[in-house]
Amino acid sequence: MVRMSDLVRGAKPGAPASARPATPPAPPPASRAPSPPAAAEKPPEPPAQVRSAARVTLRQAPAAPVEAPPTSAETPTDAIALFDELQTVLEAVRDRARSAQSPSWDALMHLVGRVVDSLAASGELFWAANAPTVPGGHDYLAFHQACVAVLAVRLGANVGYHRAHLVQLGLAGCLIDVGLWQLPAAMLSRLGTLSGEELMQYRAHPRLSAEIVRRWTPPFEGLVDAVLQHHEREQGQGFPQGLAGGNVHPYSKILGLVDTYTGLTAPPSLRPGLRPHEAVREIVRSKNESFPPPLIKALLSEISVFPPGTLVRLNTGEVGRVTAVNRNHPLRPRVEVSDAKGQRLPTPKMIDLSEAPFLYITGPVAEATR
Repeated sequence: MVRMSDLVRGAKPGAPASARPATPPAPPPASRAPSPPAAAEKPPEPPAQVRSAARVTLRQAPAAPVEAPPTSAETPTDAIALFDELQTVLEAVRDRARSAQSPSWDALMHLVGRVVDSLAASGELFWAANAPTVPGGHDYLAFHQACVAVLAVRLGANVGYHRAHLVQLGLAGCLIDVGLWQLPAAMLSRLGTLSGEELMQYRAHPRLSAEIVRRWTPPFEGLVDAVLQHHEREQGQGFPQGLAGGNVHPYSKILGLVDTYTGLTAPPSLRPGLRPHEAVREIVRSKNESFPPPLIKALLSEISVFPPGTLVRLNTGEVGRVTAVNRNHPLRPRVEVSDAKGQRLPTPKMIDLSEAPFLYITGPVAEATR
């Protein structure tokens, strides 16, 4: 566990465990000055096999991923505890940002390394980061950046990033909005009704965040750019620089997509968020040209029509709560059968619908929308 004292004293935690091996995609030619070895290597664009210029539609989406049953090394409780720890550490980063003191990069990167390893072991942490509301007692921006970090790592792994790049990507996700801690908190709850002056302040937050990170002497080249450019968009319609396409840092493209997705599922305002698949549908419908199609496809591949926690009606009339999804059979997840009102039975009854050909879902239970 990363302690708050590590962040203050700069203590170095033990080396993170290795994730399962992966073959790294070749990075594109460097466009900046030569960088220090290994840790400053420029991240790759998505591998060739997932590149496509075609417009993304829901019909083109890959099936949802397999979520293996939790192992003894990774349980839902473990994932929730790790997600809670990440939020707590980011609240300490908030305090450091306000006092102009830098956090311990070693401690923060070690924690992100544990996030990478957890996601490699199972999908429990991914769904913990899809929480619709801020857990009790936590700061919204700490929660939001924790969500962005976790989802960005999952997306980066989906498009072929190896472990070193995933740690860098997750670290950038932890810091994209540190500048917003310098602005009035009330602004976040009414982003749709900001005055002209307030909107200018908000649109300046990527520069403010990047400047804070720069003052902290970041541990790898590109972290400042990744934070600065996370609101840039594929056709040049973003801010603060209006960059487009290949001029946007590869990490920023992933961060921008998951930042948008998380803003839809868990918005800072009091309005209810969208369910995961609804948020992806909204991105495909209204923001399709803002992000590279391969990244939208990668996000689609992680989201089921019936994500874990959804109450569904079976053709038998029974109600089931989805506990995990099946990649090859997205409409046939694993469910825990409940009574007619969706209440758990005294003795749990688990069914994998992919192995039960005569059972199927007729639709979601409307009362469980949020």
